[in-house]
Amino acid sequence: MNEAERAAGLAPTPGYRYADVAGDELFVAGQVPHDGDGRLVGAGAVDAQADQCVTNLFRLVDVHGFERQHVRRLVIYVVGDDLAGAWAVVRSRFDGEVPPATLLGVAGLGHPGQLVEIDATIRR
Repeated sequence: MNEAERAAGLAPTPGYRYADVAGDELFVAGQVPHDGDGRLVGAGAVDAQADQCVTNLFRLVDVHGFERQHVRRLVIYVVGDDLAGAWAVVRSRFDGEVPPATLLGVAGLGHPGQLVEIDATIRR
């Protein structure tokens, strides 16, 4: 499970697949701010965590043969009140051409210290 993603520099997952390709769609798990060894990046820093989430998303898109312009929709989850900080990073990483997006403040996410998670709809 996840061999191609691991080879691309993504962390191991706790028992689920990163993605499934179905025709022209790539169904992905939410991307979290972990480095390739599974360590949290940017403890306490929304901007650093958002950046790592986008990095992981782009790696996942690339490894499955999709292009970054195939990212059709984003959902960005942020713990705390720095939604603007996460949004600024996402805008920057998409060169100001962000696909339709939803930015949500949430009470918590799945990993200790995690402040950001990004989910995406990807279609050729």
